[in-house]
Amino acid sequence: MSFSFSYNKGKVMQALRYHFFWQKEIRILLIIILVFDIATALMYILGKIRPEPFLLGSFIWMLFILSVWYILPYSVYKKAPAFKESFIIYFLENKVRLENEHGEAEWGWEKFTKMVESPNFFHFYFSSKSFFLVPKDQMNDSLKDSVRLLCREKITLS
Repeated sequence: MSFSFSYNKGKVMQALRYHFFWQKEIRILLIIILVFDIATALMYILGKIRPEPFLLGSFIWMLFILSVWYILPYSVYKKAPAFKESFIIYFLENKVRLENEHGEAEWGWEKFTKMVESPNFFHFYFSSKSFFLVPKDQMNDSLKDSVRLLCREKITLS
């Protein structure tokens, strides 16, 4: 199986947001911030504390969302020139091959730790922080199903 693709900036930004929110440490930090904010709001409403801790928690919450939703995805997109290029990808029985006019790369299926599917992409992970994106919008339904089936056979899905 093979097909050619290029990236759409808006969809890549959304896929990067999915990636960041899937990270365990980001989800834990999100829960801690939310619990702190809810606790301080309740204590403020009950008159136990002054408004500053609640306002601090709200400020931290806004900074966190701004960072994860806008700053991190934009910085990754800006630093990765690959998102501005076109590729041909081959899903073979024993490896995945990616080509463009600058060269090629091949990975055996054993190199992938997992494959995650978001609304617009297949995320192929080498580790929890290292991955590449394959857009689904340029695939027909039978190709998407074939990629899913091949990934189920070759790598562990999350």
